[in-house]
Order: sequence, then structure tokens, then C-alpha cells
Amino acid sequence: MTVLTAGDRIELRDLVARYALHADRRDLDALAALFVPGATLVLPDPPADLGPVRAHTGRDAIVRALSTLRAVPVTSHELAGEVFDSGGEPDTASGHVTCVAHHVTEHDGRLTDLAWHLHYTDAYTRRDGTWRIARRSLQIDWIETRPVRKHR
Repeated sequence: MTVLTAGDRIELRDLVARYALHADRRDLDALAALFVPGATLVLPDPPADLGPVRAHTGRDAIVRALSTLRAVPVTSHELAGEVFDSGGEPDTASGHVTCVAHHVTEHDGRLTDLAWHLHYTDAYTRRDGTWRIARRSLQIDWIETRPVRKHR
């Protein structure tokens, strides 16, 4: 087992922060580049199923899956905490990332924040000296809605 250094932990924190940034900016190509080429992203099917049930493998499939973000005028992914552990093989690690994902939408002239309180269960691989996501599973813990006065 490989021990994660302080530098590894900083790089992994940067990796998950960039995922949130690219999702909020709708930069799906940059977001997909955070994954290794054969990575898998497993997403829920809310509101019917809050657990990770839909697997998308490969960068192209991940971009298609996350393209649904383009239909949401504003999102904000707020990272609440990250825990990283060494993996069982060299240059691997795992992570548990807690997040609140805000999705501002408009229905019948009313703005609403659909807030997903969630966590990601991640597997990471370091290739050519750079950490990337090998597998990411999203579990929604609960959903709430809030009124919104105005958005950008």
C-alpha cells in the first residue's frame, strides 16, 4: 500500500474542487479530462432513486451524462469535506467527498433552489504524475427545495 503524502492530499483536494468548478461553469470537456480515459461515473436517478444506479463509462459517456447540467441556469457545488485514503495498489487512492449541489431552476415564474445534500465515493489513479478520477459514485442523502429571489 502506498502512503499518501501531504502533496498527494493537496492534489486530490484540487482535483475534486476542479470537478465542482467545471460543473458549475459547464466546461464539460475540462471536467471529463479530470477522469482517466476508461473511468466510470455512477449517478442517481432522482427523485425515484437517490443511490448510484446509472453507470457511464468513458469520457464521452461522462460528458453526455453531465450535459444535463446545461439545462440548469445556475448551479453551485459547495464542497463540505474530503477524506482521502491510500489505495491497495501503488498510485491509487480512495476518497469520500461531501457536497451540497444547488440547482437553480424556474417553474411558472418562480425560482427554486433544488439542493442535493450528497457525497461522492471515489477511486483515484495517478498516471504520469497526475491524479485523475478512475471511478466516482454519487449518492444523494437528501433533497430540499428553497425559494430564490434572483440569480445571475
